[in-house]
Amino acid sequence: MKMDSKETTHEHQGMDHMNMSDQHSMNDDHGNGGHMMHMGDMKKKFWISLILMIPILLFSPMMGIQLPFMVTFPGSEWIVLIAATVIFFYGGMPFFTGAWSELKARKPAMMTLITLGTGVAYIYSLYAFVVNNFGSHSMHVMDFFSEEATLIVIMLLGHWLEMNAIMNAGNALEKMAQLLPGEAHVKSENGDVIDKPLAEVQVGETVIVRGGESIPTDGKIIAGQSSVNESLVTGEAKAIKKVAGEKVIGGSINGDGALTIEVTGTGESGYLAQVMQLVQKAQQDKSKTETLADRVAGWLFYAALGFGILAFVFWWINADLATALSRMVTVLVIACPHALGVAIPLVVARSTSIAAANGLLIQQRDAIEKAKHISHVLLDKTGTLTEGEFTLNTVKSLTDTLSDDEALSLIAGMEQHSSHPIATGILTGAKERKVKISAAENVETIKGVGLSGDIEGKSYQIVTAAFLNKQNIEFDKDQYDQLAQQGNSVSYLVSNDQALAILAVGDQIKPEAKKFITDLKSMGITPVMLTGDNQQTAQKVANSLGITEFKGQLLPEDKEKVVREYQAKGNDVMMVGDGVNDAPALVRANIGVAIGAGTDVAIDSADVVLVHSDPADVVNFLKLSKATNRKMIENLWWGAGYNVITIPLAAGILAPLGFVLNPAVGAAVMSLSTIIVALNAMTLRLKK
Repeated sequence: MKMDSKETTHEHQGMDHMNMSDQHSMNDDHGNGGHMMHMGDMKKKFWISLILMIPILLFSPMMGIQLPFMVTFPGSEWIVLIAATVIFFYGGMPFFTGAWSELKARKPAMMTLITLGTGVAYIYSLYAFVVNNFGSHSMHVMDFFSEEATLIVIMLLGHWLEMNAIMNAGNALEKMAQLLPGEAHVKSENGDVIDKPLAEVQVGETVIVRGGESIPTDGKIIAGQSSVNESLVTGEAKAIKKVAGEKVIGGSINGDGALTIEVTGTGESGYLAQVMQLVQKAQQDKSKTETLADRVAGWLFYAALGFGILAFVFWWINADLATALSRMVTVLVIACPHALGVAIPLVVARSTSIAAANGLLIQQRDAIEKAKHISHVLLDKTGTLTEGEFTLNTVKSLTDTLSDDEALSLIAGMEQHSSHPIATGILTGAKERKVKISAAENVETIKGVGLSGDIEGKSYQIVTAAFLNKQNIEFDKDQYDQLAQQGNSVSYLVSNDQALAILAVGDQIKPEAKKFITDLKSMGITPVMLTGDNQQTAQKVANSLGITEFKGQLLPEDKEKVVREYQAKGNDVMMVGDGVNDAPALVRANIGVAIGAGTDVAIDSADVVLVHSDPADVVNFLKLSKATNRKMIENLWWGAGYNVITIPLAAGILAPLGFVLNPAVGAAVMSLSTIIVALNAMTLRLKK
């Protein structure tokens, strides 16, 4: 994974690792007007309401029809009344508060429609109970206790499913929090090593990590070297060699060597805490499709209210008050969105489960909605299309005063202060050639250019050909072109405005990259490669992969500019990158996708993280998004279609033709619609 050689600092405050999992609790301000509740409360309300619903279904008719398993006995109607009352006030409370918030905002939606239906059903059923038990025995009024109970239970189930789906998206990160040990070996000022609870470890303290232990905090190595396995944290499968001056991430597994680390991020400001905080923020986002579901519910609210009033007036004029009241209540109860309430949550639950199983962490859920409009995918080259593992191919002195090995010694001396993959390749090459590495001081990153540093009192720079051109420093352009056309990244060792040596390192294209590009094209999406490499190297890689649009010699701000240029032409753009340098472009793009999760900046910038660091998962994300959108729209049609048809029929729009919808038929169709929505959601698949 590509890492910026300049250290990044943690700017956001997270949460202590001991209570990270508690942060998944849902606040009361999520979703529709604040109706979302704590996950545990919603689950408890669902199960209690479900148990109370059983005697209601056993002892009372549904929409006036007696079901085959229905039984009655003296006092059974009182059991139904008590159970329905508890469900209404206890189970229905989150919907009442949600409806109040929607009405205060003057935007009636799902919660208002649910409250309207259940409220009317319960109040009318109380009237029916009084008339049937204390009124004239010759008069029987149909009650709606069954409808009130089933609607509340189904809505609680829908919201529980949605919350559970959101929680599942963060389960992998919750497990990451458990990677941190409970204690750290802290080195005191007098040199003693004591075990301190991790929650008490402070930034700036020194901790000792022994071989095979989990690294307790984010930090900078000040002594020792070891191979560190960051796969459980970043998704990178390979152990990474770490030496003094390099950063480590809390939760990584140390190899055989002992490390002394200066703490830069604790449980409150470390990498894992920031990731958890990011997921918590993403959980509170709503997709446009869900907003559409709310808008549909709002339209149904006005439609139900309008048809209910018209039905009441019509039947009062043409029949009697009792018939008019019964018909209006039937309209309002049938309008309740049983199927619509679970249409989106069921699809979200299924989609989230599939995404997690395929290594996709969708951090911004509206990315699923945006994905269907993507026309161009902009791809960082190094680490995304290529392995990011560079091999030293050429190092040649350009002056008689310096041998090739001496030039490599100077270059490696500065590169050992960088964690960039190119630096790793150079150091490996130097060791293979048994070149003694010089001791460099004051090494700094030259943004978008290379490095500068001092060796034995003399200043050196490692720079690009573009820098030489800009500074009017002479070099052999034919030699440069020859190496660049072979697919190498070419750099120069410079001192006192003179090019002392030329350096060429090569990267390998990922085996799966070509098929990935072919798959994008088959979906009608144009791949665009972006790289800081020279034009010749970019051309060679692009030709090998079948990419026709590419841009080379880009600085980090240039990538962001390219994204804006494509957007200015009316294109919806996805940016795929893997490091700090890609962050501005990831933020600017319509959808930012991070390959792996190696830098906190990349994670902060991305809408989607590919846990397995496989670019082919971009195609999987696009396919899953397309399938998810299709299922959401289908379920909205199934859920709302029932209401659109049955509301006017229940109101009696075909009464002049002798047809009025039987409430029992309406209940049957309502149940069928809910079952179809559930089955349709379960058919969501990701075809790889």
